Amino acid sequence: MKLFIASDLHGSAKYCRLMAAAFEREKAEKLVLLGDILYHGPRNGLPEEYDPKEVIAILTQYKDKIMCVRGNCDAEIDQMVLPFPILSEYGFIYANGVNIYLSHGHRDVPPLGENDVYITGHTHVPVIEHVGYLHLNPGSVSIPKENSEHGYIVFENRTFTFKTLEGKEYKQVTV
Repeated sequence: MKLFIASDLHGSAKYCRLMAAAFEREKAEKLVLLGDILYHGPRNGLPEEYDPKEVIAILTQYKDKIMCVRGNCDAEIDQMVLPFPILSEYGFIYANGVNIYLSHGHRDVPPLGENDVYITGHTHVPVIEHVGYLHLNPGSVSIPKENSEHGYIVFENRTFTFKTLEGKEYKQVTV
């Protein structure tokens, strides 16, 4: 199974379009979103081309391929306008023999084993760290921090590949 994993769109139509183009280019089976879909949040400035209505229209095209967890900036009203579930705090995917747990990253870490993978967003900074389990973070699609790139992760054949929205690979880890 090929997964496309992204986080923290924060209502940016520009970066949602670029993410959708990357998703099409990657030909992944699932678009996994780690929260903070429509609202920019009180700690962030407005992202480029802030237009939640256009983000809704773009994502609606992929509604049958999206798996999403709730971010700290996602609200019940967002669920009323998005045609896929967004209100679960945690998600789980078993793919290619790997247990992949999903969360936005603003809640407690669930009990995990050393062979588990935990993927979060929230910080807007890409991460690969072993902390009793493998913790990954794709960074942010629209508002990257700490001089990181606008990016995402592709999971395929037990390998997580970090890429810029243009498709340039810059980190990789195999489990």
